[in-house]
Amino acid sequence: MTAAALEETDVAGAVPGDVPSGDVAGEVRRLALSAKEAGRVLARASGDARNTALREAAGVIRAREAELLAANAKDVAFGREKGLSAAMIDRLTLTPDRIEAMARGLEDVAALPDPIGTVLAEWDRPNGLKFQRVRVPLGVIGIIYESRPNVTADAGGLCLKSGNAAVLRGGSESVHSSGMIGDCLRQGLVAAGLPGDCLQIIRTRDRAAVGAMLQASGLIDIIVPRGGRSLIERVMADSRIPIIAHLEGICHIYVDRAADPDMAREITVNAKMRRTGICGAAETLLIDKTVAAAQLPGIVDALAEKGCELRGDAAAQGIDARIGAANEADWDTEYLDAIISVKVVDGVDDAVAHINRHGSEHTDSIVTDDLNAAETFLADVDSAIVMHNASTQFADGGEFGMGAEIGISTGKLHARGPVGAEKLTTYKYVVRGAGQVRP
Repeated sequence: MTAAALEETDVAGAVPGDVPSGDVAGEVRRLALSAKEAGRVLARASGDARNTALREAAGVIRAREAELLAANAKDVAFGREKGLSAAMIDRLTLTPDRIEAMARGLEDVAALPDPIGTVLAEWDRPNGLKFQRVRVPLGVIGIIYESRPNVTADAGGLCLKSGNAAVLRGGSESVHSSGMIGDCLRQGLVAAGLPGDCLQIIRTRDRAAVGAMLQASGLIDIIVPRGGRSLIERVMADSRIPIIAHLEGICHIYVDRAADPDMAREITVNAKMRRTGICGAAETLLIDKTVAAAQLPGIVDALAEKGCELRGDAAAQGIDARIGAANEADWDTEYLDAIISVKVVDGVDDAVAHINRHGSEHTDSIVTDDLNAAETFLADVDSAIVMHNASTQFADGGEFGMGAEIGISTGKLHARGPVGAEKLTTYKYVVRGAGQVRP
Protein backbone atom coordinates (compact mmCIF):
# COMPACT_ATOMS: atom_id res chain seq x y z
CA MET A 1 0.00 0.00 0.00
CA THR A 2 1.08 3.58 -0.51
CA ALA A 3 1.86 5.81 2.44
CA ALA A 4 -1.32 7.78 1.71
CA ALA A 5 -3.42 4.62 1.72
CA LEU A 6 -1.87 3.53 5.00
CA GLU A 7 -2.74 6.89 6.53
CA GLU A 8 -6.34 6.47 5.36
CA THR A 9 -6.73 2.98 6.76
CA ASP A 10 -5.54 4.04 10.20
CA VAL A 11 -9.02 5.49 10.67
CA ALA A 12 -11.05 2.38 9.94
CA GLY A 13 -8.65 -0.53 10.08
CA ALA A 14 -6.61 -2.29 7.43
CA VAL A 15 -8.12 -2.83 4.01
CA PRO A 16 -8.69 -6.57 3.53
CA GLY A 17 -6.95 -8.12 0.53
CA ASP A 18 -5.24 -4.90 -0.53
CA VAL A 19 -2.94 -5.06 -3.54
CA PRO A 20 0.82 -5.50 -3.06
CA SER A 21 2.82 -2.35 -2.44
CA GLY A 22 4.12 -0.79 -5.63
CA ASP A 23 2.31 -3.25 -7.92
CA VAL A 24 -1.17 -1.77 -8.29
CA ALA A 25 -1.08 -1.91 -12.09
CA GLY A 26 0.16 -5.48 -12.09
CA GLU A 27 -2.51 -6.62 -9.66
CA VAL A 28 -5.28 -4.89 -11.62
CA ARG A 29 -4.14 -6.62 -14.80
CA ARG A 30 -3.99 -9.97 -12.97
CA LEU A 31 -7.56 -9.55 -11.71
CA ALA A 32 -8.78 -8.44 -15.13
CA LEU A 33 -7.11 -11.44 -16.79
CA SER A 34 -8.72 -13.79 -14.24
CA ALA A 35 -12.09 -12.19 -14.96
CA LYS A 36 -11.60 -12.53 -18.70
CA GLU A 37 -10.73 -16.23 -18.46
CA ALA A 38 -13.60 -17.00 -16.09
CA GLY A 39 -15.92 -14.87 -18.19
CA ARG A 40 -15.63 -17.32 -21.07
CA VAL A 41 -17.28 -19.93 -18.86
CA LEU A 42 -19.96 -17.49 -17.73
CA ALA A 43 -20.78 -16.46 -21.30
CA ARG A 44 -21.53 -20.09 -22.17
CA ALA A 45 -23.48 -20.78 -18.98
CA SER A 46 -27.21 -21.28 -19.14
CA GLY A 47 -29.62 -18.59 -18.05
CA ASP A 48 -30.76 -20.92 -15.25
CA ALA A 49 -27.22 -21.15 -13.88
CA ARG A 50 -26.77 -17.39 -13.92
CA ASN A 51 -30.14 -16.87 -12.24
CA THR A 52 -29.25 -19.45 -9.59
CA ALA A 53 -26.03 -17.54 -8.87
CA LEU A 54 -28.00 -14.34 -8.34
CA ARG A 55 -30.55 -15.96 -6.05
CA GLU A 56 -27.81 -17.70 -4.06
CA ALA A 57 -25.97 -14.38 -3.70
CA ALA A 58 -29.16 -12.77 -2.39
CA GLY A 59 -29.38 -15.46 0.26
CA VAL A 60 -25.76 -14.95 1.26
CA ILE A 61 -26.30 -11.19 1.59
CA ARG A 62 -29.21 -11.80 3.95
CA ALA A 63 -27.26 -14.38 5.95
CA ARG A 64 -24.28 -12.05 6.33
CA GLU A 65 -26.26 -8.94 7.30
CA ALA A 66 -24.48 -8.51 10.64
CA GLU A 67 -21.06 -8.78 8.97
CA LEU A 68 -22.09 -6.30 6.29
CA LEU A 69 -23.27 -3.78 8.89
CA ALA A 70 -20.00 -4.16 10.82
CA ALA A 71 -17.92 -3.66 7.68
CA ASN A 72 -20.02 -0.68 6.71
CA ALA A 73 -19.52 0.88 10.16
CA LYS A 74 -15.78 0.99 9.41
CA ASP A 75 -16.46 2.74 6.11
CA VAL A 76 -18.82 5.26 7.70
CA ALA A 77 -16.22 6.04 10.39
CA PHE A 78 -13.66 6.58 7.64
CA GLY A 79 -16.09 8.81 5.73
CA ARG A 80 -16.79 10.95 8.77
CA GLU A 81 -13.06 11.30 9.40
CA LYS A 82 -12.67 12.47 5.81
CA GLY A 83 -15.36 15.09 6.42
CA LEU A 84 -17.95 13.76 3.99
CA SER A 85 -21.22 15.70 3.91
CA ALA A 86 -24.36 14.32 5.53
CA ALA A 87 -25.72 13.45 2.08
CA MET A 88 -22.56 11.55 1.17
CA ILE A 89 -22.65 9.71 4.49
CA ASP A 90 -26.22 8.74 3.66
CA ARG A 91 -25.06 7.37 0.29
CA LEU A 92 -22.39 5.36 2.06
CA THR A 93 -24.51 3.96 4.89
CA LEU A 94 -26.04 0.50 4.84
CA THR A 95 -29.07 -0.34 6.96
CA PRO A 96 -31.00 -3.60 7.33
CA ASP A 97 -33.61 -2.22 4.91
CA ARG A 98 -30.96 -1.31 2.34
CA ILE A 99 -29.32 -4.71 2.68
CA GLU A 100 -32.68 -6.38 2.13
CA ALA A 101 -33.23 -4.11 -0.89
CA MET A 102 -29.91 -5.30 -2.35
CA ALA A 103 -30.96 -8.91 -1.92
CA ARG A 104 -34.39 -8.28 -3.45
CA GLY A 105 -32.75 -6.42 -6.30
CA LEU A 106 -30.65 -9.46 -7.17
CA GLU A 107 -33.78 -11.63 -7.09
CA ASP A 108 -35.60 -9.13 -9.29
CA VAL A 109 -32.75 -9.23 -11.80
CA ALA A 110 -32.82 -13.04 -11.75
CA ALA A 111 -36.54 -12.93 -12.60
CA LEU A 112 -35.98 -10.83 -15.73
CA PRO A 113 -35.97 -12.44 -19.19
CA ASP A 114 -32.55 -13.75 -20.23
CA PRO A 115 -31.01 -11.18 -22.59
CA ILE A 116 -28.39 -13.60 -23.94
CA GLY A 117 -29.06 -15.63 -27.06
CA THR A 118 -32.04 -13.57 -28.18
CA VAL A 119 -32.37 -13.58 -31.96
CA LEU A 120 -32.78 -9.91 -32.84
CA ALA A 121 -33.29 -10.48 -36.56
CA GLU A 122 -33.01 -13.29 -39.08
CA TRP A 123 -33.27 -13.60 -42.83
CA ASP A 124 -32.33 -15.82 -45.77
CA ARG A 125 -30.45 -14.86 -48.91
CA PRO A 126 -31.14 -16.13 -52.43
CA ASN A 127 -27.90 -18.17 -52.31
CA GLY A 128 -29.29 -20.19 -49.39
CA LEU A 129 -27.23 -18.58 -46.61
CA LYS A 130 -29.19 -18.09 -43.39
CA PHE A 131 -28.38 -15.02 -41.28
CA GLN A 132 -29.16 -14.26 -37.64
CA ARG A 133 -28.24 -11.31 -35.43
CA VAL A 134 -27.92 -12.72 -31.90
CA ARG A 135 -27.49 -10.92 -28.57
CA VAL A 136 -24.23 -11.77 -26.73
CA PRO A 137 -22.36 -10.42 -23.67
CA LEU A 138 -19.99 -7.48 -24.00
CA GLY A 139 -17.18 -9.39 -22.27
CA VAL A 140 -15.45 -7.89 -19.24
CA ILE A 141 -17.01 -4.74 -17.81
CA GLY A 142 -14.94 -2.45 -15.59
CA ILE A 143 -17.00 -0.32 -13.23
CA ILE A 144 -15.55 2.60 -11.27
CA TYR A 145 -17.88 4.14 -8.72
CA GLU A 146 -17.98 6.25 -5.57
CA SER A 147 -19.57 6.01 -2.14
CA ARG A 148 -22.66 3.84 -2.57
CA PRO A 149 -21.76 0.23 -1.69
CA ASN A 150 -25.07 -1.08 -3.04
CA VAL A 151 -23.71 -0.31 -6.52
CA THR A 152 -21.52 -3.38 -6.02
CA ALA A 153 -24.61 -5.60 -5.85
CA ASP A 154 -26.52 -3.78 -8.59
CA ALA A 155 -23.63 -3.60 -11.04
CA GLY A 156 -22.24 -7.02 -10.27
CA GLY A 157 -25.68 -8.62 -10.47
CA LEU A 158 -26.50 -7.04 -13.82
CA CYS A 159 -23.15 -8.07 -15.26
CA LEU A 160 -23.70 -11.68 -14.19
CA LYS A 161 -27.28 -11.69 -15.51
CA SER A 162 -26.03 -10.52 -18.90
CA GLY A 163 -23.19 -13.05 -19.02
CA ASN A 164 -20.43 -10.49 -18.46
CA ALA A 165 -17.46 -10.80 -16.15
CA ALA A 166 -16.90 -7.70 -14.00
CA VAL A 167 -13.99 -5.83 -12.44
CA LEU A 168 -15.31 -3.42 -9.80
CA ARG A 169 -13.45 -0.58 -8.12
CA GLY A 170 -15.56 1.20 -5.50
CA GLY A 171 -14.75 4.44 -3.77
CA SER A 172 -12.02 4.56 -1.14
CA GLU A 173 -14.62 5.27 1.52
CA SER A 174 -16.63 2.10 0.78
CA VAL A 175 -13.81 -0.43 0.48
CA HIS A 176 -14.89 -2.69 3.36
CA SER A 177 -18.59 -2.75 2.42
CA SER A 178 -18.01 -3.18 -1.30
CA GLY A 179 -15.46 -5.92 -0.74
CA MET A 180 -17.84 -7.94 1.41
CA ILE A 181 -20.76 -7.49 -1.00
CA GLY A 182 -18.46 -8.68 -3.77
CA ASP A 183 -17.59 -11.74 -1.68
CA CYS A 184 -21.32 -12.50 -1.37
CA LEU A 185 -21.70 -12.38 -5.16
CA ARG A 186 -18.69 -14.66 -5.60
CA GLN A 187 -20.18 -17.12 -3.11
CA GLY A 188 -23.37 -17.13 -5.17
CA LEU A 189 -21.42 -17.92 -8.33
CA VAL A 190 -19.59 -20.82 -6.70
CA ALA A 191 -22.85 -22.18 -5.25
CA ALA A 192 -24.27 -22.22 -8.79
CA GLY A 193 -21.26 -24.10 -10.14
CA LEU A 194 -19.78 -21.06 -11.87
CA PRO A 195 -16.28 -19.61 -11.35
CA GLY A 196 -16.11 -16.97 -8.62
CA ASP A 197 -13.42 -15.17 -10.60
CA CYS A 198 -16.14 -13.90 -12.96
CA LEU A 199 -16.43 -11.04 -10.47
CA GLN A 200 -13.34 -9.24 -9.18
CA ILE A 201 -13.20 -6.50 -6.55
CA ILE A 202 -10.18 -4.18 -6.52
CA ARG A 203 -9.64 -3.71 -2.79
CA THR A 204 -7.42 -0.69 -2.52
CA ARG A 205 -7.74 3.01 -1.81
CA ASP A 206 -4.79 3.71 -4.10
CA ARG A 207 -6.06 5.84 -6.97
CA ALA A 208 -3.49 4.24 -9.25
CA ALA A 209 -5.97 1.38 -9.56
CA VAL A 210 -8.29 3.62 -11.60
CA GLY A 211 -5.52 4.49 -14.04
CA ALA A 212 -4.57 0.83 -14.35
CA MET A 213 -8.14 -0.10 -15.23
CA LEU A 214 -8.34 2.62 -17.87
CA GLN A 215 -5.21 1.25 -19.54
CA ALA A 216 -6.23 -2.42 -19.46
CA SER A 217 -7.34 -2.60 -23.08
CA GLY A 218 -7.54 -6.16 -24.31
CA LEU A 219 -8.58 -7.32 -20.85
CA ILE A 220 -11.47 -4.98 -20.02
CA ASP A 221 -13.95 -4.35 -22.86
CA ILE A 222 -16.11 -1.52 -21.47
CA ILE A 223 -15.60 1.03 -18.68
CA VAL A 224 -18.60 2.35 -16.76
CA PRO A 225 -17.77 5.28 -14.45
CA ARG A 226 -20.28 6.34 -11.78
CA GLY A 227 -19.36 9.39 -9.77
CA GLY A 228 -18.74 13.11 -9.75
CA ARG A 229 -17.56 15.31 -12.59
CA SER A 230 -13.87 14.96 -11.70
CA LEU A 231 -14.03 11.16 -11.96
CA ILE A 232 -15.99 11.22 -15.21
CA GLU A 233 -13.66 13.78 -16.77
CA ARG A 234 -10.61 11.76 -15.78
CA VAL A 235 -12.07 8.58 -17.24
CA MET A 236 -13.06 10.28 -20.48
CA ALA A 237 -9.62 11.86 -20.83
CA ASP A 238 -7.49 8.84 -19.92
CA SER A 239 -9.38 5.70 -20.93
CA ARG A 240 -8.09 3.54 -23.76
CA ILE A 241 -11.33 1.55 -23.47
CA PRO A 242 -14.84 2.48 -24.71
CA ILE A 243 -16.99 4.17 -22.05
CA ILE A 244 -20.64 4.12 -21.03
CA ALA A 245 -20.67 7.47 -19.25
CA HIS A 246 -22.79 8.24 -16.20
CA LEU A 247 -22.33 11.98 -15.86
CA GLU A 248 -23.57 14.06 -12.96
CA GLY A 249 -27.30 14.47 -12.37
CA ILE A 250 -28.21 18.14 -12.67
CA CYS A 251 -31.95 17.40 -12.70
CA HIS A 252 -34.74 19.96 -13.02
CA ILE A 253 -38.36 20.33 -11.96
CA TYR A 254 -40.31 22.83 -14.08
CA VAL A 255 -43.57 24.07 -12.57
CA ASP A 256 -45.65 25.22 -15.52
CA ARG A 257 -48.36 27.89 -15.44
CA ALA A 258 -50.96 25.09 -15.63
CA ALA A 259 -49.51 23.07 -12.75
CA ASP A 260 -51.72 21.87 -9.91
CA PRO A 261 -50.29 23.64 -6.82
CA ASP A 262 -50.51 20.65 -4.49
CA MET A 263 -48.96 18.33 -7.06
CA ALA A 264 -46.19 20.83 -7.82
CA ARG A 265 -45.32 21.14 -4.14
CA GLU A 266 -45.36 17.41 -3.44
CA ILE A 267 -43.33 16.51 -6.53
CA THR A 268 -40.74 19.22 -5.88
CA VAL A 269 -40.23 18.21 -2.25
CA ASN A 270 -39.96 14.53 -3.14
CA ALA A 271 -37.63 15.18 -6.07
CA LYS A 272 -35.28 17.22 -3.90
CA MET A 273 -35.56 15.79 -0.40
CA ARG A 274 -36.48 12.08 -0.57
CA ARG A 275 -32.77 11.30 -0.90
CA THR A 276 -30.59 14.30 -1.64
CA GLY A 277 -27.44 12.31 -2.40
CA ILE A 278 -28.62 10.34 -5.43
CA CYS A 279 -28.17 11.31 -9.06
CA GLY A 280 -31.94 11.60 -9.63
CA ALA A 281 -32.36 14.28 -6.96
CA ALA A 282 -33.60 17.59 -8.37
CA GLU A 283 -31.03 20.37 -8.17
CA THR A 284 -32.94 23.22 -9.84
CA LEU A 285 -36.55 24.35 -9.61
CA LEU A 286 -37.88 26.36 -12.53
CA ILE A 287 -41.26 28.05 -12.13
CA ASP A 288 -43.38 29.96 -14.62
CA LYS A 289 -43.53 33.70 -13.91
CA THR A 290 -47.34 33.79 -14.13
CA VAL A 291 -47.77 31.47 -11.13
CA ALA A 292 -44.53 32.10 -9.24
CA ALA A 293 -46.01 34.61 -6.77
CA ALA A 294 -48.93 32.31 -5.97
CA GLN A 295 -47.15 28.95 -5.82
CA LEU A 296 -43.53 29.55 -4.88
CA PRO A 297 -44.10 30.50 -1.19
CA GLY A 298 -45.94 27.22 -0.56
CA ILE A 299 -43.11 25.24 -2.17
CA VAL A 300 -40.57 27.18 -0.10
CA ASP A 301 -42.57 26.41 3.06
CA ALA A 302 -42.46 22.68 2.34
CA LEU A 303 -38.77 22.65 1.40
CA ALA A 304 -37.72 24.79 4.35
CA GLU A 305 -39.64 22.53 6.72
CA LYS A 306 -37.45 19.67 5.46
CA GLY A 307 -34.28 21.69 6.06
CA CYS A 308 -33.57 22.64 2.45
CA GLU A 309 -31.54 25.73 1.57
CA LEU A 310 -32.83 27.73 -1.43
CA ARG A 311 -30.76 29.91 -3.76
CA GLY A 312 -32.57 31.87 -6.42
CA ASP A 313 -32.45 34.56 -9.06
CA ALA A 314 -33.62 38.12 -8.35
CA ALA A 315 -37.22 37.35 -9.32
CA ALA A 316 -37.42 34.38 -6.94
CA GLN A 317 -35.81 36.38 -4.13
CA GLY A 318 -38.33 39.16 -4.68
CA ILE A 319 -41.18 36.71 -4.08
CA ASP A 320 -39.81 35.05 -0.93
CA ALA A 321 -37.14 36.52 1.34
CA ARG A 322 -36.10 33.05 2.53
CA ILE A 323 -34.48 32.44 -0.85
CA GLY A 324 -30.81 33.41 -0.87
CA ALA A 325 -28.92 34.74 -3.86
CA ALA A 326 -27.83 32.28 -6.55
CA ASN A 327 -24.78 32.87 -8.70
CA GLU A 328 -24.07 31.54 -12.19
CA ALA A 329 -22.29 28.47 -10.80
CA ASP A 330 -25.45 27.35 -9.01
CA TRP A 331 -27.23 26.57 -12.29
CA ASP A 332 -24.43 24.13 -13.17
CA THR A 333 -24.02 22.49 -9.77
CA GLU A 334 -25.01 19.00 -8.65
CA TYR A 335 -25.34 19.69 -4.93
CA LEU A 336 -26.11 16.14 -3.75
CA ASP A 337 -27.24 17.92 -0.61
CA ALA A 338 -30.26 19.72 0.84
CA ILE A 339 -29.79 22.73 -1.46
CA ILE A 340 -31.83 23.73 -4.51
CA SER A 341 -31.51 26.62 -6.95
CA VAL A 342 -34.68 28.44 -8.05
CA LYS A 343 -35.30 30.41 -11.23
CA VAL A 344 -38.41 32.16 -12.53
CA VAL A 345 -38.86 31.53 -16.26
CA ASP A 346 -41.06 32.82 -19.06
CA GLY A 347 -42.99 29.74 -20.12
CA VAL A 348 -42.10 26.25 -21.29
CA ASP A 349 -39.75 27.36 -24.07
CA ASP A 350 -37.67 29.39 -21.62
CA ALA A 351 -37.58 26.42 -19.22
CA VAL A 352 -36.45 24.09 -21.99
CA ALA A 353 -33.73 26.53 -23.06
CA HIS A 354 -32.42 26.76 -19.49
CA ILE A 355 -32.38 22.97 -19.07
CA ASN A 356 -30.63 22.34 -22.38
CA ARG A 357 -28.03 24.97 -21.50
CA HIS A 358 -27.35 24.01 -17.87
CA GLY A 359 -28.55 20.42 -17.46
CA SER A 360 -26.46 17.27 -17.65
CA GLU A 361 -28.85 15.36 -19.97
CA HIS A 362 -29.87 13.12 -17.07
CA THR A 363 -33.50 13.56 -15.87
CA ASP A 364 -35.91 16.49 -16.05
CA SER A 365 -39.61 16.78 -15.24
CA ILE A 366 -42.50 19.14 -16.02
CA VAL A 367 -45.49 19.57 -13.71
CA THR A 368 -48.53 20.70 -15.68
CA ASP A 369 -52.12 19.91 -16.62
CA ASP A 370 -51.52 21.40 -20.09
CA LEU A 371 -50.86 18.43 -22.38
CA ASN A 372 -49.51 20.66 -25.16
CA ALA A 373 -46.93 22.17 -22.80
CA ALA A 374 -46.06 18.69 -21.56
CA GLU A 375 -45.51 17.36 -25.08
CA THR A 376 -43.34 20.38 -25.96
CA PHE A 377 -41.20 19.74 -22.88
CA LEU A 378 -40.92 15.98 -23.48
CA ALA A 379 -39.95 16.50 -27.11
CA ASP A 380 -37.56 19.41 -26.75
CA VAL A 381 -35.59 18.67 -23.55
CA ASP A 382 -32.45 16.83 -24.67
CA SER A 383 -32.07 14.47 -21.70
CA ALA A 384 -31.91 10.71 -21.28
CA ILE A 385 -35.10 10.74 -19.17
CA VAL A 386 -37.92 13.28 -19.47
CA MET A 387 -40.98 13.13 -17.22
CA HIS A 388 -44.46 14.60 -16.92
CA ASN A 389 -46.06 14.99 -13.49
CA ALA A 390 -43.57 12.69 -11.75
CA SER A 391 -40.63 13.05 -9.37
CA THR A 392 -37.15 12.84 -10.84
CA GLN A 393 -36.35 10.33 -8.10
CA PHE A 394 -38.00 7.70 -10.33
CA ALA A 395 -34.80 7.85 -12.43
CA ASP A 396 -33.80 4.38 -11.33
CA GLY A 397 -33.53 1.10 -13.17
CA GLY A 398 -35.55 -0.70 -10.51
CA GLU A 399 -38.40 1.77 -10.93
CA PHE A 400 -38.24 1.21 -14.70
CA GLY A 401 -38.80 -2.51 -14.17
CA MET A 402 -35.19 -3.42 -14.94
CA GLY A 403 -34.54 -4.95 -11.53
CA ALA A 404 -31.52 -2.69 -11.04
CA GLU A 405 -29.22 -0.48 -13.07
CA ILE A 406 -25.52 -0.13 -13.64
CA GLY A 407 -26.00 3.63 -13.96
CA ILE A 408 -27.92 6.30 -15.86
CA SER A 409 -26.11 6.81 -19.13
CA THR A 410 -26.09 10.43 -20.25
CA GLY A 411 -24.36 9.59 -23.53
CA LYS A 412 -26.09 8.82 -26.80
CA LEU A 413 -24.17 5.84 -28.16
CA HIS A 414 -24.97 2.21 -27.30
CA ALA A 415 -26.98 2.94 -24.14
CA ARG A 416 -28.95 5.91 -22.81
CA GLY A 417 -30.88 6.31 -19.57
CA PRO A 418 -31.00 3.45 -17.03
CA VAL A 419 -28.51 0.78 -18.09
CA GLY A 420 -30.03 -2.59 -17.27
CA ALA A 421 -28.96 -6.10 -18.23
CA GLU A 422 -30.12 -5.81 -21.85
CA LYS A 423 -27.93 -2.74 -22.43
CA LEU A 424 -24.86 -4.66 -21.23
CA THR A 425 -24.92 -6.75 -24.39
CA THR A 426 -23.85 -6.46 -27.98
CA TYR A 427 -24.58 -8.83 -30.85
CA LYS A 428 -22.90 -11.10 -33.32
CA TYR A 429 -23.97 -12.28 -36.77
CA VAL A 430 -24.39 -16.02 -37.13
CA VAL A 431 -24.32 -17.24 -40.72
CA ARG A 432 -25.23 -20.85 -41.62
CA GLY A 433 -24.55 -22.31 -45.02
CA ALA A 434 -24.48 -25.57 -46.92
CA GLY A 435 -21.13 -25.34 -48.70
CA GLN A 436 -21.65 -21.99 -50.47
CA VAL A 437 -18.58 -20.21 -51.87
CA ARG A 438 -18.56 -16.68 -53.19
CA PRO A 439 -18.16 -16.39 -56.95
